[in-house]
Amino acid sequence: MSITIEQEFQEIDAANEWQPRYLVLSKSALDIRHQSSDYPHRVAKYAENRNRNRYRDVSPYDHSRVILQNTDNDYINASLVVNEEAQRNYILTQGPLPNTCCHFWLMVWQQKTKAVVMLNRIVEKDSVKCEQYWPSKEEEQMIFKETGFCVRLKSEDVKSYYTVRQLQLENISTGESRMIFHFHYTTWPDFGVPESPASFLNFLFKVRESGSLSPEHGPAVIHCSAGIGRSGTFSLVDTCLVLMEKREDPYSVDIKQVLLNMRKYRMGLIQTPDQLRFSYMAVIEGSKYIMGDATIQNRWKILSKEDQAPNSERSPPHTTKLSTEKYNGNSVGLENEEQAEQINTDRSSAGQNAADASADITLRKRLREDRKANTAQMVQQMRHRLSEAERKRKRWLYWKPILTKIGFGSAIFIAVYSCWKLYVQGVLI
Repeated sequence: MSITIEQEFQEIDAANEWQPRYLVLSKSALDIRHQSSDYPHRVAKYAENRNRNRYRDVSPYDHSRVILQNTDNDYINASLVVNEEAQRNYILTQGPLPNTCCHFWLMVWQQKTKAVVMLNRIVEKDSVKCEQYWPSKEEEQMIFKETGFCVRLKSEDVKSYYTVRQLQLENISTGESRMIFHFHYTTWPDFGVPESPASFLNFLFKVRESGSLSPEHGPAVIHCSAGIGRSGTFSLVDTCLVLMEKREDPYSVDIKQVLLNMRKYRMGLIQTPDQLRFSYMAVIEGSKYIMGDATIQNRWKILSKEDQAPNSERSPPHTTKLSTEKYNGNSVGLENEEQAEQINTDRSSAGQNAADASADITLRKRLREDRKANTAQMVQQMRHRLSEAERKRKRWLYWKPILTKIGFGSAIFIAVYSCWKLYVQGVLI
């Protein structure tokens, strides 16, 4: 077990310093953004790109944004996050909007991505967090005419807290198709953390076992709602575990520094102190596998209870406070429960209140952004309907005089023909 990481975790936990540590990291990240002109995000603010951003305060840096090829507008709110030592590349992106699903699949195709990792639900807390960009069993397929792609659902394996789908992505113009894994974590609350490191690591290793994160393939696409909180947690834990596997001294991995390096590619990764704390917990638990515990993966699977039926279609309620003593029945790197309980008892209420207040402010801000994003989506849909109605009206105005003349001419013809027929019949009589 990594003494450095685990002891650091215990010291921070005992002193209840996750909030101050998180604020220090946030300040360092702001310094990164402001100390140099290397980290602008101007393209995201262009007028033509504003409706492609789910949140106004989450933009990709210009130097690391994913650039769409062969399109009039090459912008998508997505960032390529690179760790050369770990040989890990991820594309962190927001949950697609109704008008960006087509760009999402274009990016997956052009980047030769093998897997999409989705860490949110479509609707959370009565707010739309993501447009559904893959077909359900009933729909069979979805066609994105704007970029020329067809997506078909080939299989779906539903577990208690995640679902694995296989999607066929077809380039309509060339007829070429590829199989894409869709790993969907269905119980991770916004601004929160998974139920336990065991369930999270069980999910992470499912993704790893597919080979989707290996350098032989294009970067995996990781997204939640904003593409920074849950997506940042997933990427941080995976990167740290890879670094521990690669280094001669696995204990030398500095989680905070890895996070700061990742924040040079996308702003705001890890949104709350709880997500930072959970990242430590997951790395500590995951290090057991690296240190040679051959049974740990099976224990994660058992503890995660993945084979149980899903309890609900809703995400679990949001919580800003984690259980500090145990996760999923196991102690957090502590030898006994009494020591864990003592740490919990010694926590200062003032520090916890500050953390709760900060998390509450952040949550309210995101809810406001969600409402604005939902309103923007509705306005855009209304504009689309109005434009469709306007196009139909113009078509009618174009054809109306022509149809009127045709109808008038037809009436005259019928009248003349009727008169002629009556005349002929009178003559014959």
